Amino acid sequence: MTDAWSYQHVVVLGLGVAGYAVADALMQRGTVVTILDGGSPDPERVNILRTLGAEVFTETTQPLPPSDVVVASPGLPPTHPWILQAQQAATPVWGELELAWRMRPEHDPAPWLLVTGTNGKTTTTLMLASILRASGARAVAAGNIGTPLVDVVVHDQPDVIAVEVSSHQLPFMYSIEPLASVCLNIASDHLDHFGSMEAYIEAKARVYRNTRVAAVYNVDDPVTEQMVRAADVLEGCRAIGFTLGIPGLSMLGVVDDMLVDRAFVDDRARSALELSSVDVVHPAAPHNIANALAASALARAYGVRPGAIAAGLRDFEPAHHRLAQVGVVHEVRFVNDSKATNTHAAQTAMAAYPSVVWIGGGDAKEQDFDALVTHVAPKLRAAVLIGRDQGLIAAAIERHAPSIPVIRISAGDTGAMEAAVQAAAELAHPGDTVLLAPGCASWDMFDNYAHRGDAFVAAVQNLGTAK
Repeated sequence: MTDAWSYQHVVVLGLGVAGYAVADALMQRGTVVTILDGGSPDPERVNILRTLGAEVFTETTQPLPPSDVVVASPGLPPTHPWILQAQQAATPVWGELELAWRMRPEHDPAPWLLVTGTNGKTTTTLMLASILRASGARAVAAGNIGTPLVDVVVHDQPDVIAVEVSSHQLPFMYSIEPLASVCLNIASDHLDHFGSMEAYIEAKARVYRNTRVAAVYNVDDPVTEQMVRAADVLEGCRAIGFTLGIPGLSMLGVVDDMLVDRAFVDDRARSALELSSVDVVHPAAPHNIANALAASALARAYGVRPGAIAAGLRDFEPAHHRLAQVGVVHEVRFVNDSKATNTHAAQTAMAAYPSVVWIGGGDAKEQDFDALVTHVAPKLRAAVLIGRDQGLIAAAIERHAPSIPVIRISAGDTGAMEAAVQAAAELAHPGDTVLLAPGCASWDMFDNYAHRGDAFVAAVQNLGTAK
């Protein structure tokens, strides 16, 4: 393996977390590495890699040098000039996941279970990892969730890997053969990156490519089922559905408040296997029960027994900034769902509460807010809007729910969150939920969604002692 990589010259595009891990792993194997990052890469990373012998260029005008392979950061759209230059030169373009797959150990490598979807990826991946660990497996959650796959395959020796895959990572995956895969749902998102909804769906559908055992889809989202029907899977792979209703053949679903399996049982035509009670899923909102079913389907494809599924769901700890209750102040609940970075996620979050003062806004990513406002209007007490594209949301509320009070926070810096929380607290009645579910990206005002969520938590704490 080392000899094979030592003869290669690889260009790495982007020096974020994944790009740094890629460059480091390649250089450990003797690869000649050139790094291009036209943004503002971390100076410490640049210095370390230059010390190790890499060439690092930080100019956007730097032409792509000749190489054997280009490994592209997930933040670069498929139409980025460097990627187009590589394609024009017939140079293979891989993502970090493709490289990680090719760097796996030669003998008995850990199988991969892939999770994508517009919403719920992180929760489902963490649920899956918790279930796998409850079964006794040495399991790692990696990928878009924060830990680069390259680091895992080079430095760890897990039995199985739960892999969160973003749409940005999917276009440059080719040879990966997941044991099982799922697309949880599809809604409008990242159109600024892909250019069209069709291109976004096409990217998401690649999660099923070369799947070996189970291609899992959402029965209640026909787009995901069509993806599976059209997928180029390996011989013997089965289509497995999950639904919040009573499951049909080859599905997981819910019967009498129990998660049940009619897919991985011998007599699935006449029986179903109880996996867990719904009560152990937390939070027990409908979308989260769907996440639990998807995670259970992937785990069952790996061979996990029902007892471990119940234990894993019970032990699961939700990700930060995902429907996390911050506290209760004057009988008003404050919930941080900063990870709701698109309209579908915001709508799903609001479905979990009967009466909401909504804090929304940010970088809209070319989304439309009319459908969201129409759907959630009956439960909105008021809306407090922040960020660059708040006007788009305000206009949608004016069109479809003009009686709902709207407060617009004009501040364009991170201090706007303090004002937004204060305004929301004044609008809320006892029993209401003040919900940060922006429906937008955070980059116009914050470093990332975690930074935005932390600002919300701090602002809530400043209101008074949470009970």
